[in-house]
Amino acid sequence: MSKKKNREKDRPGKAPKPEKVLKPEKTPKSEKTKKPEKTPKPEKTPKPEKTPKPEKNLKPEKAAKTESSSGKKHGRKKEADSLLPPRYQRTVHLLTRSMSEQLEHGRQVSNLAYEIGREMQLPEEECRQLIIAGFFHDIGKTELANETAVQEQQMVVEEMNSVRLHPEKGYDILKRHGFSEEICRSVLYHHENWDGSGYPFNLEGSNIPLGACILRVCDVFCALVSSRPYREAFPPGTAMEMMIEEIRCYHVGVFLALQRVLHRGADGEISLPEVSDEVKGVWKTL
Repeated sequence: MSKKKNREKDRPGKAPKPEKVLKPEKTPKSEKTKKPEKTPKPEKTPKPEKTPKPEKNLKPEKAAKTESSSGKKHGRKKEADSLLPPRYQRTVHLLTRSMSEQLEHGRQVSNLAYEIGREMQLPEEECRQLIIAGFFHDIGKTELANETAVQEQQMVVEEMNSVRLHPEKGYDILKRHGFSEEICRSVLYHHENWDGSGYPFNLEGSNIPLGACILRVCDVFCALVSSRPYREAFPPGTAMEMMIEEIRCYHVGVFLALQRVLHRGADGEISLPEVSDEVKGVWKTL
């Protein structure tokens, strides 16, 4: 028994169970680092407000014409035209005349051309063709007016060249509408001068049709005795003197016939002839 006890004593005792190692407490998660606040974007500089486009000039309401308004209008035109070189001043009116002014000029040229034809004892049919050619001699300008913008203060070279095309434009228009070749050719060449200084083809002398030579002197005289935006009308006597100074530009026989027609009045003063019934009858058919 004692041996058994001794043996039991000699047995190593059971090692005590090691204490559970405590797991270290979880370090509390550090608070999430707050993201730095976004730097606020600088406010956009407001775009400057667009300058409002100027309102289109409204066309003034048509008012009754008065002498004062008419005077101001012509005053402005004269001031603008005074800026033009002298060589252009005679041409600036070509596309600025009103339709009524162009019609009146056409009637004057038409009637005077007819009387010159009769004075030169041309056949009646040729005289009637002069009535039509004279009435329509500037019809090409109506088409050019839609193509060319005439500036108030400057007539540029391109515009001058365009204006010089009106005889050709007129020829094309009349040809399309079935007028005779004699009428169309008179219109085509009515700005040609006897000395070759005219346009559009610089014809001279007998190369210019007689009808065109007649329209030439009628056109010049009627223009001189009529008012233009840049000048007043010349007295008939002054107009005749100016044409005599440029006699080289005209068919002499035609020019002498013009003088005889203009001196038909009882008092001998230079004046345009009255419109005959023959001329009025042709106008009604146009």
